[in-house]
Amino acid sequence: MRRSLPLLSLCLAVPALVAAPPKAQPHGLDLAGMDRSVAPGDDFFTYANGAWVKHTEIPADRGSYGIGREVADLTDRRTAALIKSAAASKAPAGSELRKIGDFYTSFMAEKAIDRKGIRPLQPTFKAIGAIQDRKALAHYLGTTLRADVDVLNATQYHTANFLGLWVAQDLDQPDRYAPFLLQGGLGLPERSYYLDPSEGMAAVRTQYTTHVAAMLKLAGLSNVLTRATAVVDLETRMAKAHLGREESGDIQKGNNHWAQADFPAKAPGLDWNSFFTAADLSKQAVFVVWQPGAVTGLSALAAEVPLDVWRDYLTFHAIQHWAPVLPKAVADQSFAFYGKVLSGASQPLDRWKTGVALTNQALGEAVGKAYVAKYFPPSEKARAERMVSNIKAAFRIRIEHLDWMSPATKAKAVAKLDALKVGVGYPDRWRDYRSLKVVAGDAFGNLQRAERFDYERNLKKLGHPIDRTEWVMNPQLVNAVNLPVMNALNFPAAILQPPYFDPKRPMVMDFGAIGAVIGHEISHSFDDSGSLFDATGKLENWWTPEDLKHFQASANQLVKQFDAYEPFPGLHIKGKQTLGENIADVAGLAAAYDAYRLSLGGKEAPVVQGLTGDQQFFLSYAQSWREKTREPLLRQQILTDGHAPASFRPYTVRNLDAWYPAFQVKPGQKLYLAPADRVRIW
Repeated sequence: MRRSLPLLSLCLAVPALVAAPPKAQPHGLDLAGMDRSVAPGDDFFTYANGAWVKHTEIPADRGSYGIGREVADLTDRRTAALIKSAAASKAPAGSELRKIGDFYTSFMAEKAIDRKGIRPLQPTFKAIGAIQDRKALAHYLGTTLRADVDVLNATQYHTANFLGLWVAQDLDQPDRYAPFLLQGGLGLPERSYYLDPSEGMAAVRTQYTTHVAAMLKLAGLSNVLTRATAVVDLETRMAKAHLGREESGDIQKGNNHWAQADFPAKAPGLDWNSFFTAADLSKQAVFVVWQPGAVTGLSALAAEVPLDVWRDYLTFHAIQHWAPVLPKAVADQSFAFYGKVLSGASQPLDRWKTGVALTNQALGEAVGKAYVAKYFPPSEKARAERMVSNIKAAFRIRIEHLDWMSPATKAKAVAKLDALKVGVGYPDRWRDYRSLKVVAGDAFGNLQRAERFDYERNLKKLGHPIDRTEWVMNPQLVNAVNLPVMNALNFPAAILQPPYFDPKRPMVMDFGAIGAVIGHEISHSFDDSGSLFDATGKLENWWTPEDLKHFQASANQLVKQFDAYEPFPGLHIKGKQTLGENIADVAGLAAAYDAYRLSLGGKEAPVVQGLTGDQQFFLSYAQSWREKTREPLLRQQILTDGHAPASFRPYTVRNLDAWYPAFQVKPGQKLYLAPADRVRIW
């Protein structure tokens, strides 16, 4: 997944963590999956999911597994069938269907890829070998600038670029796009993997060095262990320059506008003229430098580190970057570290699953167009839009009735809510892939051209009006997103299906599952990051000092609440790092609860499966976060992710008054909070 600015807030840390009910009860709560021996007031996650956790095994090709993973797998199987159908359709050359089919079948031709060996990389290796001075180094690094920085597929592959580019709405001038430069270059998930002195992290670094050496050997180099050690040392120096996850989330500190002419003085070492020329950004006057200290530190390394170390570093990252479309030996070695060591999986994904993922990455909206035509009828789009309207209305009422917020701030908050652009199912305008060239039998070239196509598509935004209808997610993705700077939401079609959204079960359960997701995404516009932007997306303080002080006090209360959770002895959840998601969980669940109650017009929901309406609502929410995660991946998530682990997110219920009588939660139980200690931000 993309590690982006806090300008893009995903509702889920990994795909599809919402629970699907068992096949015997496809349209209700999974009562058999509960553990009623546990008091809900002591551990609501285990109460709702304990039996399921006990009897569920994580598949060998996964670092984690939730029942909701079945939803994503079902979506992938459906998508694979659509892609295969496109391949068999003999669609006209150059058509989207032909491109989809040729891209996928080229990747699936594993024997043909093996026969080519690493020959497709030879032009890259030749370019790296030609780096004989610092200007040439800067030029090559500029050619690697992409719209992603450090991208980690949690089971198999990893990509790291020296710097990353994110083209988004300017924070100071919301009527224009700006290029954001982000720190990059690390092969491990985050700076602490290099700097943490613990025995466990030291072991990971040793295994990483072994992996780098193995990849360099596959690239045809000799003396690989010595070279790998130098590469890891370079990355360690990069890590020391990097900002941590929490610091990188500070929008006020990240909004640094540098003129292109400022770079040589502010970040000496890298030949910036050569870098920007190679990146096709030589005419761009101003950049937003999100982590200025890191850019300065990385630039200095470009001048200080020997060129032979840089060439080895670039060789390693080149073969690592293209591992999916290189021979099986390369892909297997990539999995041996990123899958086994970092995620705990014991076998790689089936090839077709990776093929679907890469096709979605390259031609996502073209595939999405076919997906929604078959699996997302207009009736479900309309039903989802009604639920969004209901929850927005409930959120508006919550704002209007806040006893701590001044009328002036309330008016600004309501204006922002009214201006919120909500996309349901799929974008209003589909992406144009006519300029993307796909060649049958050229898996490597197809992926290379698709990556370049996406980069150029982002560059073309610069100098043009803001398009608030643009989506950052494919319709066939089981997830949702808030774009605070765009004041917009995306709810892809794939998340709007059972068990998230099911017309055959009681409505209250939908409110507890997809309703909480919708409320969560709306709430992101008012979390610790989203609340910094006005209705137009401008970074501007629209709070009175008193209101802001109250908001920050409530946020700090939530930070302390999550800081106290301890998944492993001595390793606590980072309350500040996960604050935005935790605020959205609290506010979103509260808004979904209000919307469910308002929908009943003052009546009580019918008892279903022996459960009251409130019990159905809260259990639907808790079962929506069912997940088991292997220890290596869970530790990685705690260190790097802006989301709390899935098994702790159901504890959000302890901040809602209605949860207590619904499950007879009493003082003395572990999750009990006195009314004054319950967080009520929105």
